[in-house]
Amino acid sequence: MSNHSPLTPYDEYNRKLESDVHPSDWINPQPSGRYNLVVIGAGTAGLVTAAGAAGLGAKVALIERSLMGGDCLNVGCVPSKSLISAARIARTVRSADEFGISIPDGTKADFARVMERMRRLRSQISPNDSAARFRDLGVDVFLGEARFKGSNTIEVGEQTLSFRKAVIATGARASAPSIPGLQDVPYLTNETLFSLTELPRRFGVIGAGPIGCEMAQAFSNLGSDVLLVEAEHGVLPIEDPDASAIVGRSLQNDGVQLLCCGKELKLRSESGQIWMSVESHGTQYDEPVDQLLVSVGRAPNVNGLGLETLGVDFDTRTGVKVDDRLRTTNPNIFAAGDVCSRYKFTHAADFMARIVIQNSLFMGRSKASALTIPWCTYTSPEIAHVGLSEREASKQGVAIDSYLQHFADVDRAILSGETEGFVKVHTHKGTDRIAGATIVSPHAGEMISEITLAMTHGLGLKKIGSTIHPYPTQTEAIRKLGDQYNRTRLTPFVKSLFQKWLAWTR
Repeated sequence: MSNHSPLTPYDEYNRKLESDVHPSDWINPQPSGRYNLVVIGAGTAGLVTAAGAAGLGAKVALIERSLMGGDCLNVGCVPSKSLISAARIARTVRSADEFGISIPDGTKADFARVMERMRRLRSQISPNDSAARFRDLGVDVFLGEARFKGSNTIEVGEQTLSFRKAVIATGARASAPSIPGLQDVPYLTNETLFSLTELPRRFGVIGAGPIGCEMAQAFSNLGSDVLLVEAEHGVLPIEDPDASAIVGRSLQNDGVQLLCCGKELKLRSESGQIWMSVESHGTQYDEPVDQLLVSVGRAPNVNGLGLETLGVDFDTRTGVKVDDRLRTTNPNIFAAGDVCSRYKFTHAADFMARIVIQNSLFMGRSKASALTIPWCTYTSPEIAHVGLSEREASKQGVAIDSYLQHFADVDRAILSGETEGFVKVHTHKGTDRIAGATIVSPHAGEMISEITLAMTHGLGLKKIGSTIHPYPTQTEAIRKLGDQYNRTRLTPFVKSLFQKWLAWTR
């Protein structure tokens, strides 16, 4: 029975968070006249849309039924990365002996303090997404349930807002998969995980996607015995298989018991514990856990909005249907973010919101397909990716050349003890134009932007190879790929011409 209670424990930090993103004494403004834009949902897509439109002079209303900041601030990016940072520190301390550093007393994580730090930092960031800040930006902020009532009106409580254009930015939520016994056991999702104050001795995780892998590794490094169950082979199945294999080994080295190719998973509650029964690679397991995280799937928040009355097509599994300009099937209504996109990332929602502003207010023709969207999974090491993978290129019939640089041959990585991983770049066949890339490194999320910038602005591997990078750095791996490409241009014919010229000029 999953409970949505992101603000427990109700300590000073969560009280501060609530006072920012859903203040109990908030009084909704009195709407007057028609709004240029009414935005439903105050997650990343809604906040960026509202702030950007108001900054350009539009009359904007923003409606949120729960916590402003959405998943990212409250139950997603912000709390998870705080937890991951603490877990990485614990991991580093345990490996200090490899660097000649002795820690006599070993390391022990104080989970309560780790989570308190998370809540403190989250409340420190929350003013950026607060109702008061957006009011000061000129946005009319309404807290409550929104529902379309007419062709150009939305109801919030007893108030009616009229609009010229509207934006659906209601995001997505964790969904419960069909697992026998799931309805009979208590379980966590990302929406409740960060309310924990005690470290579970045994921690079960279902799903080895990004959230499952990140949290399995973090809890293991903080001291839990972690059991990670995945129906497919290995972990992170959508990533480059070579990259996923490295992360899978890292999880196991950090103590995670990985049961992939899991079949016939069943759950039951017995003697105050949750029991996970599953077959993996021909072996039957029946394991007890104290807490269970379900990290399989997301469902778009489309119900209860009255979309069917306005001719807005939607699906409860895939979300609101939009075209390349993020218009719904109703020309006056747009959508952005997780509610309509397969790219369920904060940064993708941010840039989709920018498209919505242009297209909804200024008759723009910007296209979502023109966005080059990278992503990163924050395991140790991280996996970052942008563009096409080898598998996707093959499926789409795109001919590519591939260039690979292992960190085992990069001086800074050797000196830092971070040699497991690589940079892999794919170019369109016979050219240096980049089609996609994958990086596996402790710093992959920081490094991928150089390649994303190159792809966005049409810079190829040749230009990267001619760009001076500081020595020694991890990003030298990317420059080395530019060198690899340039060496392919030295064909036997070209080399013979060089040799003749040099002989002649001696």
